[in-house]
Amino acid sequence: MGRSARVLTVVLPALLFAGCTRTSPSTIQAASTAPRPESGQRIKREIRITGLIQAVHSVKILVPQIQGQLSMMTLTQLVANGSHVNEGDLIATFDPTQQMDAARDAKAKFEDLGHQLDQKVAQNRTNVATRAVDLRQARADLEKANLELTKGSTLADIDKTENEIKAAGAKVHVDSLTKSTAFHEKSEAAALRILELQRDRQKIYMERAEDNIKKLEIHAPLAGMVIHELTYRAGNYGHAQVGDQIYRGYPLVSIFEPSEMRVRCSINEPDILGLAAQSKVSVYLDAYPEIAIPAHFVFASPVASSALGTPIKTFLAVFAIDRRDPHLLPDLSAAIVLEPPPRAPAASGGAR
Repeated sequence: MGRSARVLTVVLPALLFAGCTRTSPSTIQAASTAPRPESGQRIKREIRITGLIQAVHSVKILVPQIQGQLSMMTLTQLVANGSHVNEGDLIATFDPTQQMDAARDAKAKFEDLGHQLDQKVAQNRTNVATRAVDLRQARADLEKANLELTKGSTLADIDKTENEIKAAGAKVHVDSLTKSTAFHEKSEAAALRILELQRDRQKIYMERAEDNIKKLEIHAPLAGMVIHELTYRAGNYGHAQVGDQIYRGYPLVSIFEPSEMRVRCSINEPDILGLAAQSKVSVYLDAYPEIAIPAHFVFASPVASSALGTPIKTFLAVFAIDRRDPHLLPDLSAAIVLEPPPRAPAASGGAR
């Protein structure tokens, strides 16, 4: 027998002995490690719904819309993000230079038109008095000419004819003055009315500019916390900063009352039964998953809706948050966890 055969004779029995002594885990032991519910223990049921945090009392402040100004305005002052304000506090201001110039020009034109109107009124009074004097003089000349006509029997024919011509001319003059006086009065009244309308229009321009200056100072309509909104600035979207030129009508900041918050979400039709008054409701913020905030169910919409192409219907549900927390901010995504009350155990079957 060679050397290799003797080595195999020694090693092979050792390997067979080691293979026989190794223990392998049995399926019974693996199965025994899985947790088994104890007898009578109930399985915990939960319903998880996603939604958004909302404030019960909130207001969104927009960039003011100013009449007669370009669409962009320069921000000169803005309250800090996350600060608390009281009702009436100054939130933001915009550059009022253009509106101040417009108000000054409108005021100057208004005052000038007021002076022109006073001069026109005085001139009209003078013209009325002058026309009255002329009309009285023409009537006096007519009476004098008629008086001369009564001397016709004592005068020569040429003098009589001359008096008749003077009387006819005086009568025509009186009639002409009477008609022209009416026309002059209408014309002067119309010119006076035009000046009054121009003055009133400049007054409207002046008041509008003054009102625009007041609009450029934004005050808080309610007390609460300030959050800067995303707005279009410098070619992209971001939070407004002092010195930015912002389009009018764009959102600037939001103010909300942090003491009353709620969660607005959509619940599937199979889970609608979980909205019981006895259900335990907890709110988990996606940004702070370790925080659990208690809440309670408020109401659900009676009308269901479904997305296009799916048979699953959803209901709008609102949950009120019971505890104030500094982490609660509007538009944060949150999860609603409903724990319905345990069901009563089923009754055992009758005797066989």
